[in-house]
Amino acid sequence: MTAPVTAPEITVATPADRGRVVSSLVEAFTKDPILRYFFPSEATYPQYAAAFFGHFFDKQVHQKTIWTIERGASVAIWEPPRAGNDESGGDLADCLPAEVMTRVRAFRGALHAAMPTAPSWYLGVLGTNPDYAGRRWGHAVMRAGLRGAAAAGLPAILETSNPENVEVYRRAGWEVTDTFVEPLPTWVMRYSTH
Repeated sequence: MTAPVTAPEITVATPADRGRVVSSLVEAFTKDPILRYFFPSEATYPQYAAAFFGHFFDKQVHQKTIWTIERGASVAIWEPPRAGNDESGGDLADCLPAEVMTRVRAFRGALHAAMPTAPSWYLGVLGTNPDYAGRRWGHAVMRAGLRGAAAAGLPAILETSNPENVEVYRRAGWEVTDTFVEPLPTWVMRYSTH
């Protein structure tokens, strides 16, 4: 007799989870088109990707909208709607070199132009450490944020530059609402929560 499969415990990240969350995301995004556009050098990718993900973790952890499994093995960093959006990069520029920030700003500019203007929950980062891949943990932490969007009566938005992810998200109920090609091909997707 096999033991019943239990759903993984989903927790809201705390500052104590930062190291594991950042480490998992650096590993999860090693071949991601957006991250490799930002950080093309194999030598500096780990350092710069850690600074990048650390920035987003620090920005959202006190909003209580980072859901994890195993304290960071799988992570969804969500941004609920807020007044005003800082597209400049803020203090991210303090931890990344100017040439990297040029690429980050170029991508953010194209993304901002393609994003809907109506309030929505934004799935900024969704990743699972490769050691835990195939368990559908990414879907589980994604759904935690979708429940937050549904409770607010708002849709959810994400973007991906990985064509394989487009179909994965479609199967999960997302639909493509916009695309852009420069600085790299990207799909903007929406999930209607009502």
